[in-house]
Amino acid sequence: MRLGTSEAATHHVLAIVTDDPLGSDSLREIRAQKVGRESEAMDLRVVVPAIEPSSFRHTLGDVDEPRREAEARLQRVLEELRANGIEAAGEVGDSDPIQAAQDVLLKEPMDEIVIFEHERAQARWFEDGLMNRAEAGLDPPLRMVVVRDEEDGAGHIVDVETAGPGTRDPNEEHQIGSAYLPGLTRSDFAGMVAGILGTILAAILAAVVTGDNGVSSGRAAAAILIAIGVALINMAHVVGLTLMESVRYQGGFARLFRYLSLIGTPSAVVAILLLLLI
Repeated sequence: MRLGTSEAATHHVLAIVTDDPLGSDSLREIRAQKVGRESEAMDLRVVVPAIEPSSFRHTLGDVDEPRREAEARLQRVLEELRANGIEAAGEVGDSDPIQAAQDVLLKEPMDEIVIFEHERAQARWFEDGLMNRAEAGLDPPLRMVVVRDEEDGAGHIVDVETAGPGTRDPNEEHQIGSAYLPGLTRSDFAGMVAGILGTILAAILAAVVTGDNGVSSGRAAAAILIAIGVALINMAHVVGLTLMESVRYQGGFARLFRYLSLIGTPSAVVAILLLLLI
């Protein structure tokens, strides 16, 4: 609880900045937080996630270089803000932008959260479905600002999404589950079933290859290794979906295994078929 007249007259804003520079449009968006609140001061806290742009390197636990880059990016953002008359404090946060915001909220409540997302980065692993995840995991009112980088170096706002206070699950109407199975989106459930069936098919085909006396031992060994590999990938994905719900199995790590499962399973089946037929 905030006490004191001066504290009550302060509007606390958390800005999650995944890239830099902010640009003139983004700076105007930050200043707009004070519109209608002329009697309030704005306390702006900037968090720059220590993002590793490669999901593979993130999975391997590469954190030192991303953190150094995030610290340098934070300094550039703070300097840009101060050069435009906006005072702010800042820190480097978790590689997941939503987790970075949650870490700040554990230490200090915020009246509003603004997430700056560069359009060219929307396809990157860590920003996939960022607004949906923010609505599901963050309680304060949200503002998602999508910025397009132009050739002149200026960033222009192309979209702004807003959400009111309180959390909600964007997939709630599209989930299936039971008392023994956590809520899964239909696409996750379909992918899980396809992965299990594909693993069984790959194992059967590998057994056929191994039992075929006309097939060389090298091909048989390759078929077995392929079947084991796809089984391990799908097992990890299924375990993540069904048993790791409490730690929110999502983001880059989940996307990595989802892609490996969806692409690797049919590829493994085709590969074993080729070993059998050719």
